[in-house]
Amino acid sequence: MQKRSEDTGSVPATAATLPVTVDIVALTVRSGRLQVLVVERGIPPFAGRSALPGGFVLPGETLETAAARELAEETGIVPPGHMEQLRSYGPYGRDPRGPVLTVAYLLLAPSSGLPQAGGDTADATWVPVEEAAPADGGGPVLAFDHDRILADGVERARAKLEYSPLATSFCREEFTIAELRAVYEAVWGTRLDARNFHRKATDTPGFLEPTGRTDASGPGRPAELYRLAPGARPSAAVLHPPLLRPRRP
Repeated sequence: MQKRSEDTGSVPATAATLPVTVDIVALTVRSGRLQVLVVERGIPPFAGRSALPGGFVLPGETLETAAARELAEETGIVPPGHMEQLRSYGPYGRDPRGPVLTVAYLLLAPSSGLPQAGGDTADATWVPVEEAAPADGGGPVLAFDHDRILADGVERARAKLEYSPLATSFCREEFTIAELRAVYEAVWGTRLDARNFHRKATDTPGFLEPTGRTDASGPGRPAELYRLAPGARPSAAVLHPPLLRPRRP
């Protein structure tokens, strides 16, 4: 009786026939709103449709390298901030060309300049999340299954802000508490009590540390500048108890 491939340790002949892509949910806060980086596809399928940046993984590339390369090629942006793997999607029913497995990444970045379209994209721009994938039941807006990927990325960001210092990934290296609060408000889409937020942010060990400097660019007296505490990782659970987002009715 012929042994199965798993018995011999060999790789099935069909294993190399499944293409793998990467897609990037790149989020930032611009003009007080949570925005996502989208591109206009210049080639089929879905030519002319908006999509998340991404593309096929090349031979010899790691997934992280492919994600950074595609983002730079299609938008001119070299990943700043914090990037982490979101999840995988597929391979069936998401690409009209056939089965394609995609691995999505979440990038949280400080506000930067306008992206520059390149590669096989006709345009690249930051757009408010609610405009990129409206939640009105009117059908998909982004190409492929990117509406779902974007929704998963936004929910990941919103949830992790509750217990981690991930919000600082949207900020410059040194920031005021008001600037940090504005990030929470943009990502969560709600207003927060300024005094309660200040107390929670500054009293939580391992979250922030004062720089000893102030920012005099705003109205009123200069505001104290803070930075992420030494050794703190953007996705580490440091907020105990968590800073819970207000629940909408």
